[in-house]
Amino acid sequence: MHRGDHALPSQKSKILWRVAAIATMGSLAFGYDTGVISGALPFMTLDPGQGGLGLTPVTEGAVASSLIFGGAVGAFAAGQLADRYGRLLVLKLLALLFAFGAIGSALAPSIWAMVMIRFALGIAVGGASSIVPVFIAELAGPKHRGRLVCQSELMIVSGQCLAYVSSALLAHLFENPAIWRYMLAIALIPAALLYMGTNFVPTSPRWLVAKGRVDEARKVLLGLRDTEKETDEEVREIVEQCSFERTHTSLVSKLSEPWLMKLLLVGIGLGFVIQATGVNAFMYYTPSILKSTGMGTSAALVATIGNGVISVIACMIGMWAISRMGRRPMLLLGLAVVVLTQIFLGIVINFMPSSLTQSYLALSGILVFLFFMQMCIGPVYWVLMSEIFPTHARGVMNGIAVGLFWIFNAIVAFAFPIALSYFGGMTFFLFAVVNVFSIIFCLRCIPETKGLSLEEIERLMERRFGGKSDALQEADVKPNASISW
Repeated sequence: MHRGDHALPSQKSKILWRVAAIATMGSLAFGYDTGVISGALPFMTLDPGQGGLGLTPVTEGAVASSLIFGGAVGAFAAGQLADRYGRLLVLKLLALLFAFGAIGSALAPSIWAMVMIRFALGIAVGGASSIVPVFIAELAGPKHRGRLVCQSELMIVSGQCLAYVSSALLAHLFENPAIWRYMLAIALIPAALLYMGTNFVPTSPRWLVAKGRVDEARKVLLGLRDTEKETDEEVREIVEQCSFERTHTSLVSKLSEPWLMKLLLVGIGLGFVIQATGVNAFMYYTPSILKSTGMGTSAALVATIGNGVISVIACMIGMWAISRMGRRPMLLLGLAVVVLTQIFLGIVINFMPSSLTQSYLALSGILVFLFFMQMCIGPVYWVLMSEIFPTHARGVMNGIAVGLFWIFNAIVAFAFPIALSYFGGMTFFLFAVVNVFSIIFCLRCIPETKGLSLEEIERLMERRFGGKSDALQEADVKPNASISW
């Protein structure tokens, strides 16, 4: 990376994109491991004598949600470990855990062995979800940060799309009820790419400064920023923030100020908003939803590929839009469409007779839902998680917020198949009602952060949640920063 010290701005942008591509191999593994279960579950429900694991609705929920509960543990732990030992070392350890989970789940001999291995795999998934966006945000400048962090979301949905395509192909090409084991084993590929790629990316400059290695941090930033003046200004801001951080070393001291607790609650609330959309119910259980309308297993798996394709296209559009529209308008637009599509799905599933028409209407509703979810809501969540927390507590606060995000995810994943079996299409009406309250929460609590540096965002959050006077609020933000509420 040091050879980029005298590179042109366009070359430095390419370096940033290449760094993000390598780091987001963790996001690709995250996406594949969360998406592949939708293709594997129909085969895992078969009796053990037929090559399955004999799953019931309850154990099906346990297998799907075990990874997510592990994700909560991984997100909680990874933030603190990354603050202490560095983002790169923790990413390399997560790559090894991804590999263990892929091999172990492919060879799992029983339901409860599968649950335990998927829990361990979830630790890697949760750790990657916590570290990768923060790592990218700390390397990227304000003008690149939104799109580069969105690249993490793009790789997540690309991993899910890869999972859907590979599951459908394997199910079609090999009439073997144990094919689900091969579906799970493919996750070894992104794990290996992540492990190898960590040898070719720089260390976070903010972490280097926190460890007193200011000269090394400056060299990293010289290879990533357009001018030496920009580099020196950023190093100065980081040093000032880290000086403050040294007086806030314990968890209690990091969260000692009331405005930090309020900001943490906002981050936790955002995680609830994402999961309350029911997005992961669709990502994990679309084949089951379509089968409930009368569609066959193979056809349902093929139809689920549409989920992945739409998600990738939508996320690419979101990457383009987030630096133009801003975080807040995209979030509110996405939630409004989500409510409408959930009402539509509730009507289709609950009041139409089982038929091919019902199947295609349900699939179209799911695809519209996912398009706006992955274009407007998913990317904004990960960008906000990477930037709204202050430097001195970013690892801890991000870990707590993302950890609870995974707990909310697990609750939805565990409860959805049970709710669908008891309440049918009424389940979607419940999601719609909850998301109306999510819109109110976002209107009241989520500020606009487009175009601001991480240090400027920190001052913005402190004035918003710390109740500073108007004079101090205006002094905290540069005059040309555009802020909307």
